[in-house]
Amino acid sequence: MIVVYSARYHIDIGLHVFPTTKYRLVHARLLETGVIQASDVVEPRPAGWDELALVHTTDYLSRMRDGTMSAEDVAQLELPWSQEMVDGFRVMVGGTIDAALLACGIELRSPKSEVRPDPDFRRSDSDLRLRTSDFRVVCHIGGGLHHAFANHGEGFCPFNDVAVAVRVLQSQGVERLAIVDLDVHHGNGTAFIFNHGGAPPPPQTRSDRSPRAYQEQGVGDPRVFTFSMHQQHNYPMWKPRGSLDVGLPDGTHDDTFLRELAAALPQVMAHRPECVFYLAGADPYEDDQLGGLRLTKDGLRRRDRAVVSAVRDAGVPLVIVLAGGYARLVEDTVAIHVATIEEAAALQ
Repeated sequence: MIVVYSARYHIDIGLHVFPTTKYRLVHARLLETGVIQASDVVEPRPAGWDELALVHTTDYLSRMRDGTMSAEDVAQLELPWSQEMVDGFRVMVGGTIDAALLACGIELRSPKSEVRPDPDFRRSDSDLRLRTSDFRVVCHIGGGLHHAFANHGEGFCPFNDVAVAVRVLQSQGVERLAIVDLDVHHGNGTAFIFNHGGAPPPPQTRSDRSPRAYQEQGVGDPRVFTFSMHQQHNYPMWKPRGSLDVGLPDGTHDDTFLRELAAALPQVMAHRPECVFYLAGADPYEDDQLGGLRLTKDGLRRRDRAVVSAVRDAGVPLVIVLAGGYARLVEDTVAIHVATIEEAAALQ
């Protein structure tokens, strides 16, 4: 099974609840247990600034690139700005792009960030169309930065990697996509970027976060189905409407979570996506510091199995990204992420 990973994901952000060491530990554990071989690992290229601009505004990218983030920008992002941070997350966005291209059978980007179709693609009315006769899964040991909006970062997410990868795929003719976001936190940035449901602007507390600034981000793309199932009474306070949102109460536990997921997945697949992105957050775990859904490790593994099985049954490519995970013991977060990839490997 192909996995995408870079050692550059271990970004020094100081003492922080976000354990960037988890990526290195997951990669090492997968190799140690034989789930993957070294030859299965693809080193991603950094996302180009032109690719980031498919989603993010010129002004925001300039502030990130030049280090001119305001104190409020940094406070909202909740990560310290550094060149290492920017470069590391650009590589991570590139990892999700490459995972998506590989899953869809598209040749990887050249050093100039160009993308070329492989022979399994055909032209129809001057557009590339994907043949989705085979289920393929590619796992990215990173990604899932779903709190990033077009014009600012939030909640440890400087760039929205999945949204950028969606736009790259659409530029290659893979137009209908679905995003299954099972992180404990609502995917607010992703929902707003692709929202077409007329979500109201958030309550205003800062002068630079005007309703106009938020509204300019809404590209309104009905080709992209966004599904988020999350803890309702948790970050973020404002949860823009996506295509399908399921807000769960505190302490939901395994059975209720899996029952709600079983009811939701047919609605996602009814969208007839040509590719599915799955944000397999580890933070619904019962001992996560930032989550309160109280799922067990077994429940999370069953969650992963349900998503992978649904996409496999539909016969379309699947891109898995790790998203959040903040267990009191980092070993628990690592074990949950490893189990996700084990399930994907077993079902492909």
